[in-house]
Parts: sequence; C-alpha cells; structure tokens
Amino acid sequence: MLARRIIPCLDMKNGKVVKGVKFQNLRDVGHPPDLAREYEKQGADEITFLDISASLEGRKTLLNIVSETAQKLFVPLCVGGGIGSVEDVRAVLNAGADKVSINSAAVKDPDVITRCAENFGKQCVVVAIDVKKEGDHWEVYTHGGTRPTGIDALEWAKRVEDLGAGEILLTSMDADGVKTGYDIPITAAIADEVKIPVIASGGCGNIEHIYEVFTQTNAAAALAASIFHFKEVTVGDVKQYLKDRGVVVR
Repeated sequence: MLARRIIPCLDMKNGKVVKGVKFQNLRDVGHPPDLAREYEKQGADEITFLDISASLEGRKTLLNIVSETAQKLFVPLCVGGGIGSVEDVRAVLNAGADKVSINSAAVKDPDVITRCAENFGKQCVVVAIDVKKEGDHWEVYTHGGTRPTGIDALEWAKRVEDLGAGEILLTSMDADGVKTGYDIPITAAIADEVKIPVIASGGCGNIEHIYEVFTQTNAAAALAASIFHFKEVTVGDVKQYLKDRGVVVR
C-alpha cells in the first residue's frame, strides 16, 4: 500500500463552498480559492472541488471558479460536477484542474470513461460513485444524490475500472455530513475488489474516523470536509495523528 492521502473536499453551489447533511440543508462555509490555498498550507495532498448542483441544474462546471482556485495551487486539483463529455474534460483541464470527476454522465454513457481515459490518460479520470444502502446491497445514485439508478455499487465499481477509470471517489450518502464515520463495509468491499485507488468519502467527523478507514479498509485516500471547514482540526493535525499510530501518509 502506498502512502495514504488526505484530501479536503470543497462542495460548491452558487460559487460558494457549502456543507450539508446527507446532501441536504446546505450552508455556506467559504470561498473556494481561499479555502483551497489554506488547506494546501496545512499539508493537503490534493484538493477536490465538486460543483454539486451542476448536473441537477443541467449546466457545466463554473470554469471561472476552477481557474481562480487552480492559479495559486501547487497540489493536484480534482474537479467534478456537470462534466459529461471529452470536451467538458478538456475545458476543465485547460482551466487548471489536474483530474476530473465524472458521475452522472458516466452512468448515462459509460463509454465516456474510456474516451476520456484515451484522450487524457487514466490518471486524469476519477469516477465518483454516490451510494446508498438498499437492503443488503448499495445502490448508485446520480444528479447530486437525487436519482436512484438501480445499479449495484460493487458491480459498477468493477465496470468503471474495466472502462478505464484511474480512481474511484466513493461517497456514502447515508454517512454524508452525519459525522459518525465512513461507511466501512462498502468502502472495504470496493477497495478489495478493484485495483485502482479508492477515495473514501462521507461521514468523517473526527481524526479517529480517518484512522479507522485506513486501518479497516484498503482505501488509498480519505476525503473530508466538515472537520476542516469548521476548523475542528487541520490537515497537519490529521497527518501527525496517523503517523503517531503507524499509518504511512505523504
């Protein structure tokens, strides 16, 4: 296992970073470029920027915000939301992003994953998978968590890997914003099933939760929002805590 990564997430709506619970009741927490630079100073390995209402509103990612965020950032920037074609990916990369995250468009047209990987390289293509537990399995949701697809999350993860995804961003909708910890069972299942890196997302409420997801699953990275946005801990605090307990981090 390579050194684990810590990734602050900037969920954006109407040009502001927001945070909610289970994708609902969003509140403003700051300006994307300012927060991104602050997290980089704290030691973030990457920044993930998700325009969470773009697909639902049927529009493209706000490229001006992407460009402003990327200009003074030296760590990798991954951008998602409203990205549905090779042309969209090109525009986002040209605006300064290093990777793109595709979710709704990949479910609608799975071959877009392959086309993007062939044009820009697998390392640029992150497939975001938003999941919710339904009975004894997890179902994939799209459009900002508003549309069930009937697709089994584990099967979808294997398929996107085969199609050329370089990474999976796995978000548990049940855990999102609740701050009771990552969804260990589905994170472990998918991270064991695929060979590409899996980023755990949804549910982080404290440093211990990040330690748990790294020691109980093969997740390559942990994404968190609330604990950083509300200044409960810094990225540096998290890394030191993990290092003290034998977890290898960057």
